[in-house]
Amino acid sequence: MYEEQTIPWWKNAIGYQIYPKSFQDTNHDGIGDLNGIRQRLPYLKELGIDFVWLNPIYASPNVDNGYDISDYQAINPEYGTMAEMVDLIKEAHAHGIKIIMDLVINHTSDQHPWFQEALKGPDNPYHDYYIWADGTQKPNEWESIFGGSIWQEVPSLKKQYLHVFAKEQPDLNWENKQMRQDLYKMIRWWLDLGIDGFRIDAISHIKKSSWDTKPQADWAFSPFTNVAGIDVYLTELGQIFKEYDIVTVGEASGVTAEQAPEWVGENGYFNMIFEFEHISLWKREKQDTIDVIALKKALSHWQKQLDYGKGWNALYMENHDVPRSVSVFGNDQPVYRQKAATALATMYLLLQGTPFIYQGQELGMTNMTFTDLDQLDDVTAKQQIEELRKLEDSGERNLEILELMSSISRDNSRTPMQWSTEENAGFSTAEPWLVVNPNYEEINVAAQLKQPNSILSYYKQLIQLRKNRAVFVTGHYHDYLLDDPKVYVYERFLGTERMLVVVNLTKDAAEIDLPAAISGQSWTLVIDNHSVEGANSEHELQLTQHQKTMALAPYEARVYHMNQRVKETFNEKIR
Repeated sequence: MYEEQTIPWWKNAIGYQIYPKSFQDTNHDGIGDLNGIRQRLPYLKELGIDFVWLNPIYASPNVDNGYDISDYQAINPEYGTMAEMVDLIKEAHAHGIKIIMDLVINHTSDQHPWFQEALKGPDNPYHDYYIWADGTQKPNEWESIFGGSIWQEVPSLKKQYLHVFAKEQPDLNWENKQMRQDLYKMIRWWLDLGIDGFRIDAISHIKKSSWDTKPQADWAFSPFTNVAGIDVYLTELGQIFKEYDIVTVGEASGVTAEQAPEWVGENGYFNMIFEFEHISLWKREKQDTIDVIALKKALSHWQKQLDYGKGWNALYMENHDVPRSVSVFGNDQPVYRQKAATALATMYLLLQGTPFIYQGQELGMTNMTFTDLDQLDDVTAKQQIEELRKLEDSGERNLEILELMSSISRDNSRTPMQWSTEENAGFSTAEPWLVVNPNYEEINVAAQLKQPNSILSYYKQLIQLRKNRAVFVTGHYHDYLLDDPKVYVYERFLGTERMLVVVNLTKDAAEIDLPAAISGQSWTLVIDNHSVEGANSEHELQLTQHQKTMALAPYEARVYHMNQRVKETFNEKIR
């Protein structure tokens, strides 16, 4: 093991995102809770997790599943108490696991005391904590991210407030200095309580353009996404974070790879950001499979823009806002699922950056085939269903909507965690708040813990490989064959150490011509997802310096280590 203290702790860490409502229920009400997370800490430790990101657990009316906060310094009773939160932090730390929380400071709930005071009128000091337009006429036709107008009228005030998301989530006015100071006080309160950082929600939306700004032709949300002048607020916020030894991850919609060094460079606002370039590719219409070339180029673009000390990536393939990765980037058919899930894991976990695993991803959990529209809970799904029903209200139309929701709904990633074959997948003894995917009988933790070649086992081995080789943490990145429609080939290199990652991202067999820089060297296979013997058995199978081609089975992934120590470093050679 190399010296970890030479780099910030979060660069050598593996993150795990928990959606508390769906993780583990211990009080038998069908809703996950803080004690359920405590109960599963040993599982996370064994997996190799270093920090956990919790989706919102604050007091909330739950219009948007906790992203509408009514009290920043209170725990939603359905998850537990503040005392239990403190116990979770302490117990996680005892296991060597840090806790980071979701920080939602673009907006509040309309039930937050600040907004309730704001509704009393312009003379109330909290009125200016939010963004208002006078009169009953909308000042523009800006569209909310959740659909419909961004403006909501308050007839009693003859005013309208702005909401980037749901109407129950009024946006905060970052131009108000006192509002910002109140937020900073709250942030320090949580950090002083002992948490280890934040994932900062929707932070690229806190600055808005002037009301007469027209949206870009291909981007309806441009007037309130990464708007010029946002740096003033982000710099001020970043100074608070720099007072603590924490990790900060910004959700940065609209931030390009070229702009990223301003956000996550040496003097950036955050340690890393979640970008949207690669994760949005599944949304493209009329495609049965992912565009492999587009995926590779998106990932490679961010790798290159932040390499050589220019910044740091946050690596992810799933979260609570997107469908399951094996279903949209891979293949969830039983014959392919195990290989597709492990191929995707190999592809992204060994890139430069801090990897995040979303709960159940390490099992290959899949999208849900919903059988009734009432099974859907997500606010955006309900709005989409309402709009689609307006077009044609018939039983046949409902079946089409169900099929669509089974592909795109955010509820796909929010179904309960699949722990075992027990009732409700071992998540709860009560009826869960959201339907359990019926494939839990085949896909669950208990079963995969017993299988040496399971997806879970492979994730553990990949995590240890990354932690045990400095090249995967601080090494540089170089890609090959970006225009190949099936196979992703890249190197991680540090000094004279070189690691080669080769992944077939399709259900078809593939063959590639090896570039001279690869074929001219001798390589040893370190890990692969097709070996009968087990993925980390340090096979003697080698890629010889005379080999000119490589054949790969569907969704086959291989990682090689270069045998010989060359005098000239690869870093010097390619630069």
